[in-house]
Amino acid sequence: MEKMLESRLKVDNLSHAFIKSNGEEIRIFQNLNFTVGQAEIVAIVGRSGAGKSTLFNLISGLLTPHAGQISLGSREDGTPGSIAYMLQKDLLLPWRTILENAVLGIELHRPVTDADRARAKAMLARYGLASVANAYPHSLSGGMKQRVALTRTLLADPTVVLLDEPFSALDYETRLMLENDVISLTRTEGTSIILVTHDIDEAIAMSNRIVVLSGRPAKITREEKIILTVDGERDGDRDAVTARGASEFPAYHKEIWNALRASDVAHAGA
Repeated sequence: MEKMLESRLKVDNLSHAFIKSNGEEIRIFQNLNFTVGQAEIVAIVGRSGAGKSTLFNLISGLLTPHAGQISLGSREDGTPGSIAYMLQKDLLLPWRTILENAVLGIELHRPVTDADRARAKAMLARYGLASVANAYPHSLSGGMKQRVALTRTLLADPTVVLLDEPFSALDYETRLMLENDVISLTRTEGTSIILVTHDIDEAIAMSNRIVVLSGRPAKITREEKIILTVDGERDGDRDAVTARGASEFPAYHKEIWNALRASDVAHAGA
């Protein structure tokens, strides 16, 4: 079933560079262009140093681009959209309980209500964290902390979520569950997702489109639309497990792997 798609996020002629202490300019991006549609998951893959984290910092507003424009679309009711950024590290506040950490994203925008706390408790329970809602971060494993961080991200009701290697610390079963929750979020809430991952399987299973970044300055060297046959239906509703079992999955894996290897060869010869 073809999804989409008005633009939720547009990157238009984005250029950015870092200036070294000796005055040398290192160009990270030069005239980079792509869009993310409503309820679309776009995975960004590339070799280390391709600028993926810098791109997220630019989209989230942590950095100001030297040139170009990043436009965030409105919600369906016309109110402004918002971005939530989940980093590789959980960044939980050690002096706040797990429940208090979970509602922090809401608290930064408005007062937290009883309904917010109830929704947070329900989401924590889904991730197996109900028993630690009143505990403190030091008592949790790394995987549990990351589940709290994802809860905090989603509770803020963003229109666009930036996920930077969000599930790398999790066991495989929990990883699949959270992948499913992100996929479901696009269907139930129309949320758009940009996912940075080094896991090709994860990128294919979760995304509607994969963007391969390479070079310096970085450019899009391949853009692959992912259409999987699930339960006999082409482009049907997938989950993290059925996606991996789709007949098209190995071919997509090979294409993306080859694109990454080609970018490594090009980088080495640059």
